[in-house]
Amino acid sequence: MSGAALGLEIVFVFFLALFLLHRYGDFKKQHRLVIIATLLAWYLCFLIVFILPLDVSTTIYNRCKLAVNSSPAESNGSYVTLAPSKQKCFKPWSYIPDGIMPIFWRVVYWTSQFLTWILLPFMQSYARSGGFSITGKIKTALIENAIYYGTYLLIFGAFLIYVAVNPNFNLQWNQLQTIGIAAANTWGLFLLVLLLGYGLVEIPRSHWNGAKRGYLLMKTYFKAAKLMTEKADAEENLEDIMEEVRKVSESIKYNHPLRKCVDTILKKCPTEYQERMGRNMDDYEDFDERQNTYPSEKSLAKLHKQVIYSVQRHRRTQVQWQILLEQAFYLEDVAKNESSATRQFVHTFHSQEPENKIIQYFYTPTVEWYWECLLRPWFYRVLAVVLAMFSVIVVWSECTFFSTKPVLSLFAVFIQLAEKTYNYIYIEMACFLTIFFLSICVYSTVFRIRVFNYYYLASHHQTDAYSLLFSGMLFCRLTPPLCLNFLGLTHMDATISHKNTQPTAYTSIMGSMRVLSFIADGFYIYYPMLVVILCIATYFSLGTRCLNLLGFQQFMGDSEMTSDLIDEGKELIRREKRKRQRQEEGENRRREWKERYGNRDDSTRSRAVHTDQKESSFSETNANRPLSKYTRSNGRTERDRIELLQDAEPLDFNADSVSDDPLESDSGR
Repeated sequence: MSGAALGLEIVFVFFLALFLLHRYGDFKKQHRLVIIATLLAWYLCFLIVFILPLDVSTTIYNRCKLAVNSSPAESNGSYVTLAPSKQKCFKPWSYIPDGIMPIFWRVVYWTSQFLTWILLPFMQSYARSGGFSITGKIKTALIENAIYYGTYLLIFGAFLIYVAVNPNFNLQWNQLQTIGIAAANTWGLFLLVLLLGYGLVEIPRSHWNGAKRGYLLMKTYFKAAKLMTEKADAEENLEDIMEEVRKVSESIKYNHPLRKCVDTILKKCPTEYQERMGRNMDDYEDFDERQNTYPSEKSLAKLHKQVIYSVQRHRRTQVQWQILLEQAFYLEDVAKNESSATRQFVHTFHSQEPENKIIQYFYTPTVEWYWECLLRPWFYRVLAVVLAMFSVIVVWSECTFFSTKPVLSLFAVFIQLAEKTYNYIYIEMACFLTIFFLSICVYSTVFRIRVFNYYYLASHHQTDAYSLLFSGMLFCRLTPPLCLNFLGLTHMDATISHKNTQPTAYTSIMGSMRVLSFIADGFYIYYPMLVVILCIATYFSLGTRCLNLLGFQQFMGDSEMTSDLIDEGKELIRREKRKRQRQEEGENRRREWKERYGNRDDSTRSRAVHTDQKESSFSETNANRPLSKYTRSNGRTERDRIELLQDAEPLDFNADSVSDDPLESDSGR
């Protein structure tokens, strides 16, 4: 099993990152480099979280071996026995051989740092640029990132000057590397505590509120009212942008040098707008530089950028509106079925997507009623209580992990108790649950926050390239300080435990923070205590109340504006529900008409087709008969010729009499 656990987790984490990226990104429409860069950033961050428990168990086994080698011992198979105490050091099932983990952490860490500080910021500007060529996009990205890179170079230079001026330091490459790592981790820890304080309270509370059907339904109505406003604004913005595109398309003709840029912009427009603009174009007209003023390439690049943004926003709001409608209809169905006597879940509307037959077989209407109306609320309540207990343990440990005698951090107590018995499975499970819960609190906040329309992770493939790359940057900056904070909570970091023991491979890559004592002994220890204040502020919804006062509508039960938006959203959902009911009634009537009169129409149609076939066959038979069979007498032939002549000549209405038979009138002739 040596190294097998590492290989299995590497493969599992890759598919996990791929699944999440597929949920938020769009593999078909977005650029491949954007998908690859975001996938690599997410994959490396998730990999650190999953592999770190294996590093902890391997480090504990290596410490045991060092303790054994420093005392009289006897070797016995796969473990070592101490002579005086007969202590056994079992090799963990997930043991990773020496030399693999340092190389692994070095590759993963520096790759993630290269992504977050150099590549991803550049790709953000490149993806959002409105340039029409690769060179133009690269130039725009370099100009936009000049201030960005200059700011971080200034911060790094400040740390470098501090170390160089201090006479206690001998500036070496390892120390210079540690300064860079300390600067990056300090920035990450500052943001980490803010996100962690929000997630520790909001995640248990959201699961507790998930058990309240009335709460979820009211919040859905509130979201519907806000989303309808955003949807209308997106449609209006798209109309304005398309009007500008139409004017530009009509002014720049087919033989203008910038016509290729206009065609590129038109390809990004929705199909209905492309068809409308194509009908109104007069490409036969030549352009005249002396008579008309044409937009520059820079203004076209700006228009191209606006088109990409407006089309993406319009498509996202449309999809989100449909998803929100389905969610609202389902919650209303749950509220209706709670009082059902048959205990079978009845849907108002049938699902538009085909359901899996296996799910239909096991997830019957009866099972669905018991889960949605009876079991699910209690499950969410129990889960909320468990998550709240974890949050309390994390807050307590964040405030006391610097204390080594006595050990007050509960996570450190759990690990040290398991270390005495060398129960590696328990150690790995405890470490995994701890860091997994911390990661959920931090990463879920990254997925939930929204900075206007600048950064927003929308599910169902509606996230733009800029937000995907920005999330990759945040993950790469938050994960290293998150892991260091976890090692501090469990006292596996020698800087916190103040023990001269073998460090983990991950800590050895980070270097000794003693180079910057004010960070190692000050900021890293006391700043995480701020999580208590942030948890209290989140519990009383101080941030939500401040945003509400500033004019940003937030869901608050005691707000009059919230009540108005709930009523508005309820009316919108009722209107959409009536509209869908009328559509389904119309489809049912058409289906019944086809079932009732479909056979009769088919038989009538078949008889008509059969008659046409008989007539066509009869005409073909007449055409193929020999002419000898149709030989007539001379009198009959003469009569036919006279009839043709009479039809060709006009009638003379001045004649005294008009005979009905033309042969009789021409008898004298």
